Amino acid sequence: MASTTEPVSAQDATHLIDQRIAELSDWRGETLARLRAIITQADPDIIEEWKWRGVPVWSHHGIICTGETYKAVVKMTFAHGASLSDPAHLFNASLDGNTRRAIDIHEGEEIDAEALKALVLEAITRNMSAGR
Repeated sequence: MASTTEPVSAQDATHLIDQRIAELSDWRGETLARLRAIITQADPDIIEEWKWRGVPVWSHHGIICTGETYKAVVKMTFAHGASLSDPAHLFNASLDGNTRRAIDIHEGEEIDAEALKALVLEAITRNMSAGR
């Protein structure tokens, strides 16, 4: 696994994310794979990155979200989540910050794919409008 802070190519990032999913080999790997599939369904042009010594990142005109894995949770942190509407109330972590919002997914929890796709698309729209 890459552990440097050197930039990683998109192809290498995709491979490293594949590796992370495979090495987890439990519900966390399955959950990360499912989140990744939902994100790429929402935006087939999303860019996969590998940052901060091993964090999967999905970007489109800037960071959309990260996919971190911990012992008891898979955490999706949206870089600008505080500025996104969340009618399905997916955000359940990092709610006190002014910028980020996160979704903590525990073992056995279902993922609302349509609501997550809507958040990803809104984050892309936000990034694109902020870049103008």
